[in-house]
Amino acid sequence: MNMKKIKIILADDHSILQEGLCISLEREKSFEVVAMADSGYKAIELATLYQPDVIIMDVSMPGLNGMEATRQILAKHPEIKVIALSMHMEKIYITGMMNAGASGYILKVCSFKELLKCIQIVLSGKIFLYHEIRHLVKGNDGNLFKHKRVSAFSSLSRREREVLQLIAEGHKRKEIAKKLKISIKTADIHRTHLKAKLNIHSVPELTKFAIIEGVTSSLI
Repeated sequence: MNMKKIKIILADDHSILQEGLCISLEREKSFEVVAMADSGYKAIELATLYQPDVIIMDVSMPGLNGMEATRQILAKHPEIKVIALSMHMEKIYITGMMNAGASGYILKVCSFKELLKCIQIVLSGKIFLYHEIRHLVKGNDGNLFKHKRVSAFSSLSRREREVLQLIAEGHKRKEIAKKLKISIKTADIHRTHLKAKLNIHSVPELTKFAIIEGVTSSLI
């Protein structure tokens, strides 16, 4: 009798890393890599199509980052476990992914054995953090993520968060409209709502806010 394999989606815009990780995972008899995505949008689409057990998600991807992709995927499919696999060990990225609903955060410098351990732990319903970053996200009482900071960011709609990311990455209004497949007028409306909700009135300030919130990895 064949055991049911754990279905995995890999979401990373670096194809060499993706392919190497795919080969390593499929050597494990209990895993099956069902799909690979090179953007947050593609990850959302494939999550609905394949209904995986686990998504290994890069934090920084073009178009839609791992945080927003994780939020949108888990809003529709809360049973999926998302593991962040990232080069970033700054607190804003870690808390951003975990507050978006990820069950684990591991660095790209980790060993494959460590990744396997992470997958097993999150599938058991627990949280996994790579040992080098645990101290960054513990509260004073030693518990993880107990004290989530309430931010104006939480008041933004999904579309407003997408517009914010694109603005912070330097895209102009026409480019934003094209990427999100909306009219320029609609893009302008979202931009106006963003400024009003955040009480921010310039692009540099929006960019700075986006970086602080971990919405984008762009640098000022």
